[in-house]
Amino acid sequence: MKDPTYQRILDHTEALLVEYDPTVISYEDLVISWTQMHNPLCKGKTQYRSAVWYTSEEQQEIAEEVVKDWKGSRRDPVYTNVEPALRFYRAEKYHQFFLRKQTSGF
Repeated sequence: MKDPTYQRILDHTEALLVEYDPTVISYEDLVISWTQMHNPLCKGKTQYRSAVWYTSEEQQEIAEEVVKDWKGSRRDPVYTNVEPALRFYRAEKYHQFFLRKQTSGF
C-alpha cells in the first residue's frame, strides 16, 4: 500500500532511516552498533519484525556477515532478516521524534 498510516500499516514494517556520512562511520559499524542495542528474539511477521536493509551489494554482504556473526555469538535464536531497501515512507508527524516527545530527550 502506498503511504501507509499507523492504523493501516498492514504488511509494512516500522523502521528507522539512518542517513550517515561514510567518511565518519561505516555501514558495518552502524549495523554492529544496532545489534548491540536491539532485541531480535521476537519472530514478527510485519510491523515489529527485526530486519536490516541495504542499498547496494556491498552493504548486503556486510549486513549478512554481521547478522551471521551475531547469530553465532548468541544462545537464543536471532530472528533478523537482511533485505533490499525498496521504499521508505515517513511516519505521520505525531510519530516523528517519538522518544524526544516522550522523555526528556534522546
